[in-house]
Amino acid sequence: MIRLLLLFTFFLTLQPITAQTVCTLESRQKLDEMLNKLSQENLSSKSPNELVIAIGKEFLKTPYVEKTLEIPGEEKLVINLIGLDCTTYLETVVTLVRLVEQGEFTFESFEKELENLRYRNGENQGYPSRLHYFSDWIYENQKKGILKDITQEIGGESYGNKPTFMAQNPQYYPQMSYKENLEQIQNTEAAIAIRDYFYIPKDQVQPLEKNIQSGDLIAITTSMTTLDIVHTGLAIAKNGRIHLMHASSKNGEVEISAMPLSDYLQGNKSQSGIMVARLVSF
Repeated sequence: MIRLLLLFTFFLTLQPITAQTVCTLESRQKLDEMLNKLSQENLSSKSPNELVIAIGKEFLKTPYVEKTLEIPGEEKLVINLIGLDCTTYLETVVTLVRLVEQGEFTFESFEKELENLRYRNGENQGYPSRLHYFSDWIYENQKKGILKDITQEIGGESYGNKPTFMAQNPQYYPQMSYKENLEQIQNTEAAIAIRDYFYIPKDQVQPLEKNIQSGDLIAITTSMTTLDIVHTGLAIAKNGRIHLMHASSKNGEVEISAMPLSDYLQGNKSQSGIMVARLVSF
């Protein structure tokens, strides 16, 4: 009920910032406070992974709210820091890390960097240009030099990644009622299907977690053949084990998983393993 109320309030208070950006006043205030705080801290000696952890912790207890990017009409760059899902949490943290490395602490720089991260070729060219599939998100942001997919080099094996869920279920996506959007999403799915992807099966996560660092980006793969990734988060070391810092739909907030990542995966039959990416220094 609380999540539904937050989502309703979010849509009710959406305000245009530019022609292609919307943000609530509350979210703008939180972002400005965050940027001001980061600008005053001495973070120059921290690695990207260390920044991921420091900034990621700032959002602990933030409510989980889904589908905040799905607003009616023309595709907008939605900026929302008061309610996060697993992907927008990760995107927000990565964007702020990038700004710290650049020494840029303005709303406009956040807006530009988030758009670069969220969209194909770094530019909002409409609904199909958003990186809807997270395996595609990893691939495209590796091409931009933002991160590196390290899954294979730390012990991953081939992942048969051929997602088709969006094109097969357009009824769940209002924007897919437009033929051109559906066709472009089908093209995206076809492009993903011919790439080489790798994953670490969940029964291999514990033996290989020594190769995962705090601050790595975690994408949880699935046994469902029509999807690629079902959850995302940030690796964080706790008591000598790797846990997941993430926006949890189950518990309704950003949290650090009580169980180590390998145990967390074992508790969900549809979760088959993980992909791991690492930010590259700016």
